[in-house]
Amino acid sequence: MDQYRKALTEWYYHAKRELPWRESRDPYHLWVSEVILQQTRVRQGIEYYLNFVKQYPDIKTLAMAPEEEVLKVWQGLGYYSRARNMHHAAKTILTEHHGKFPDDYLSIRNLKGIGDYTAAAIASIAFDFPYAVVDGNVFRVLSRLFGISTPIDAANGKKEFYKIAQMMLDINQPGVFNQALMEFGAMVCIPAQPLCSGCPLSLRCHAFTNQSIGSFPVKAKKPKPKDRYFNYLYLHQDNLLFLEKRGDKDIWRNMYQFPLIETALPSPPEEVLSSDAWKDILRNIKYSIESIYPEKLHNLTHQRLHIRFFSVRLVESRIPDQWIPAIRSEVARYPVPKPIDVFLMETGQ
Repeated sequence: MDQYRKALTEWYYHAKRELPWRESRDPYHLWVSEVILQQTRVRQGIEYYLNFVKQYPDIKTLAMAPEEEVLKVWQGLGYYSRARNMHHAAKTILTEHHGKFPDDYLSIRNLKGIGDYTAAAIASIAFDFPYAVVDGNVFRVLSRLFGISTPIDAANGKKEFYKIAQMMLDINQPGVFNQALMEFGAMVCIPAQPLCSGCPLSLRCHAFTNQSIGSFPVKAKKPKPKDRYFNYLYLHQDNLLFLEKRGDKDIWRNMYQFPLIETALPSPPEEVLSSDAWKDILRNIKYSIESIYPEKLHNLTHQRLHIRFFSVRLVESRIPDQWIPAIRSEVARYPVPKPIDVFLMETGQ
């Protein structure tokens, strides 16, 4: 293992990217960056990271902020439970740890939204604790290096990879080594067309020497995503548009949206217009339909959303209690799902 450690560490010092969260070992900044990068590419994540720590430069400012504001700052990153969990964890740190980020692994791991990977990353990088990180990049590197055919998304596979990663870990500089291993997977041992010709580990790599790079890592069969059909009513009158708040038992929990008609099956616009749900929403209201936009697809991890927008101008309205009137110029302050944000930007509404 020493040869792997030395080669990876030397490569890292020579080739690592200059990233803003690497400028210090502040555990709060590391935490924010790790949570953002869980489902976001580094290039996009940098902008969101800088904006987030500017808005919330420390744990206290994050803990004291309203959840709605935090979701708005997070808007566009998706997977909003990450922001809610960070907000909740910041409050826990404020009340149970006197506002100081905990400096032991178990306390870090017990914070809401922090799993084994994030806890290991923070503990090793910020505090030099000897905990190995295992993320998608690490799975890929280890599976190719050692020819591991156990599925990485199976319970026994995760245990096997963690054991190997822990054996490889440089306990004298665990944070540096963890970053080196992840960076190597992100820059050299990439998913498609890895840069084997310049890889310092290629002669010791099972996948390279056996010409089986495309066979690793192995994944179990993914479940088919669920299709859902969303028809949004962009209701507007003069300088106002109307929103409603989503519930807390579904995607985009407690965010704001246009009134929604969800159908169980694909429905052409004329069926939506003649549906009981349409009549219920616009009961006793005079209106005119201005536009019906083409359906667009929005992919989530386990769901595939088919989304259509109906632009409806209200001629005379008695506003239902659940509708929230929003001045057009101020609608940006509401946290909305990405498809609605994109619709507003693309149509100039």
